[in-house]
Amino acid sequence: MCWSATADLVAGTGIAAIGVACVARVRRARDLPIAALPLILGAHQIIESVVWRSDGGAGPATTAWAVIALPLLPVWVPFGVLLAAPRSARRLLLIPALVGLVTAVTLAYFLATRTVTADVRGHTVGYGLDLPRSSLIIAGYLVATIGSLLLSGDRLLRLLGGLVAAGALICAVVWRLEFISTWCAFAAVASVVVLAWVHRRPAGP
Repeated sequence: MCWSATADLVAGTGIAAIGVACVARVRRARDLPIAALPLILGAHQIIESVVWRSDGGAGPATTAWAVIALPLLPVWVPFGVLLAAPRSARRLLLIPALVGLVTAVTLAYFLATRTVTADVRGHTVGYGLDLPRSSLIIAGYLVATIGSLLLSGDRLLRLLGGLVAAGALICAVVWRLEFISTWCAFAAVASVVVLAWVHRRPAGP
């Protein structure tokens, strides 16, 4: 993933297929947002294949990619975890959920008022959006997404959070300029953990 248009397309299709399997296996409505996460991430990678073929720039594919990566995920993940979590963990999970909501609103505002661009850099794509206090926004993003998974009270979701945290660290070190793109790719690969999670969830209303 992230190495070429073809790699993004093939990987995105595979991840989306995992997402379809996850959604099809859901037995409780509260689990649906987490189960649908691989479907979203697979579509995300497929959109990035279009960004590749457009040679980057600021077109519709770049904007669609940014909408998913920036405002959608930091609110989707923590609220999905909050819905699926046992009652004993929900009060603590309100913290990353609220952080994610503030982060998502902030990013949505800047996406609406500024132009996001994509730049093909060798074997990956770098995305640019002029964000003030970007370090603070990234911190909020990671607290919302990774933090909620680690605090979920569920063994497999904690494993997913650990995998994504490790991926974020590796991508930040190896591909600093392409952090967002490569991090999302790693998160998509980890979607197979979501399939295992859905498979072991109990039935319910």
